[in-house]
Amino acid sequence: MNNHPSKERTLVIIKPDGVQRSLIGEIIKRYEKMGLKMIAIKMVVPDASFVRKHYTVDPEWQKKAGEKAIASYQKKGIEPPLKNPIEAGNRVLETLIKYMTSGPVVALVWQGAHAVEVVRKVTGGTEPRTSDVGTIRGDFVLDSYIVSDTDGRAVRNLIHASGSTEEANKEIKLWFKENELVNYRLIAEQILYDVNLDGILE
Repeated sequence: MNNHPSKERTLVIIKPDGVQRSLIGEIIKRYEKMGLKMIAIKMVVPDASFVRKHYTVDPEWQKKAGEKAIASYQKKGIEPPLKNPIEAGNRVLETLIKYMTSGPVVALVWQGAHAVEVVRKVTGGTEPRTSDVGTIRGDFVLDSYIVSDTDGRAVRNLIHASGSTEEANKEIKLWFKENELVNYRLIAEQILYDVNLDGILE
């Protein structure tokens, strides 16, 4: 793959709630409007072992997820249900497995300058309740950690988005074969990346 910043790639998964709420087109539109190029898409119903593999491509994921969950409670002045990050992370993982295997998901690979960062910015924070207005989660979901923990389930936040370029590369390899990533030219890329904007005027 070309190392130019415009070739950065990231993985997005529209989760079962996003599919069931008919938000696939709306979500894709948000990323396209930013100037990102979709280079792969598929709909699947993942099984539990695949979802576990996905969330543990980063061996530190469970600990990080647990720390994030605990910090979110503490920030709001609420006692977290579990104080050990690994235990909290395991709990998050089990609820995610149940959530992600409940129905079809749509996996996509997006390419463009700062793809990982841009997708996460447009997607919004993990908890919809505290996501900014204008982000996908902030505009389309009202779920919170309090509600999801009360119900013993994962927070329903529509989308998974890779957290770093390293994570994105691992996740893309897990979800897609190399020949499923389509290398093609998008006319809009000339406006976004062409140094001299050649070819606009005849």
